[in-house]
Amino acid sequence: MTTKSDLESVVSRIFSEQWKVRDVSEVPEPEDLALGKNEAVRFERATVLYADLSGSTNLVDKKGWYFAAEIYKTYLHCAAELIRHEGGVITAYDGDRVMGVFIGASQTTPAARCALRINYAVSHIVNPALKKQYPTSDYSVEQVVGIDTSELRAARTGVRGDNDIVWIGRAANYAAKLTELKMAEKSFVTDAAYGFMLDEVKYGGDPKRSMWTPYTWTQHLGLRIHGSTWWWSI
Repeated sequence: MTTKSDLESVVSRIFSEQWKVRDVSEVPEPEDLALGKNEAVRFERATVLYADLSGSTNLVDKKGWYFAAEIYKTYLHCAAELIRHEGGVITAYDGDRVMGVFIGASQTTPAARCALRINYAVSHIVNPALKKQYPTSDYSVEQVVGIDTSELRAARTGVRGDNDIVWIGRAANYAAKLTELKMAEKSFVTDAAYGFMLDEVKYGGDPKRSMWTPYTWTQHLGLRIHGSTWWWSI
């Protein structure tokens, strides 16, 4: 049985112990990091993608549990498969969203392409299948993908037998926050991420034109971000 003194001892140790950090080039598994010590791994730069199902509270409030479960499963399956297809590593599922981490020299380009592919999957695969199965339903899947890139660290957290990796760095927080935007655009990247993207995911169509519209992120420090309504065919 855990006692007050047990908790006090662990909390005191965590706050006082020196951190040991090592640079890595691969996304770690929980077993790669110590649970009982202040140990972390560092990426000089990594790109984080969050794919988030919109309006899930209303979904579970107004629809049957099986309908909501089917929406969750179809959306998260498509998003997860596309993250892996583009070379990302799935690092967490959090209710109605999934987090992927991309590393490597061109990391923001496949992440951005993944966001556009997820938009395609929802528009051309999930929603048509939904309408076919439930022709009288007025529900349509809506979602947002957020992407940022920055220095990133990872540490192991939790308790023995029940633990996972926590990601510390701007990219993880900003990517998640971008999914809260309610606009026509379904893919958002920070200006930092946009600056690393190759032209192949910046411009499309014939004649070529920008697929991204710049905005001021008034909800967060007035930062510059870019949003897109485009999709990338699968």
